Amino acid sequence: MKKFDLKGMAAKSGGEYVFGAEDTGSHACYMIYGTLAPGEKGRRIRPGEGHEEMIAAVSGQLNVSGERSGTLAAGEAMHLVGEQTCYLENAGNIEIIYIIAGGHAEHGHDH
Repeated sequence: MKKFDLKGMAAKSGGEYVFGAEDTGSHACYMIYGTLAPGEKGRRIRPGEGHEEMIAAVSGQLNVSGERSGTLAAGEAMHLVGEQTCYLENAGNIEIIYIIAGGHAEHGHDH
C-alpha cells in the first residue's frame, strides 16, 4: 500500500493539493485536499467542462458564494457540475479542512 501525505502536500502547495493522475496514473477520478486559514477567502472552485465535483467540509464552517451559496458545516457536502463556479471563505478563527472529489461527468470528457 502506498500512502500519500495530503496534508503535507497541501501545505507545500499553498493550501490545496490535487491528488490525481500524477499520483495514481488514472484519469478517471481525482481528489483535492484543501485548507483555509482563519479569515482566508476567495478560493475559487470550478470543476471545468466535462467534470463534476463534490465538496465536503471536514472541519470548521465553510462559507460558499457564487452560483451556489450558503454554508457547509463539518460533515456536509455539495455538488457542482461543469462551469459552475463558487468561492470558499473561512470567516471563523480555526483552520478549515475540505475535500473535493471529482471525476468525469456523465456526458464524458473531451480531453
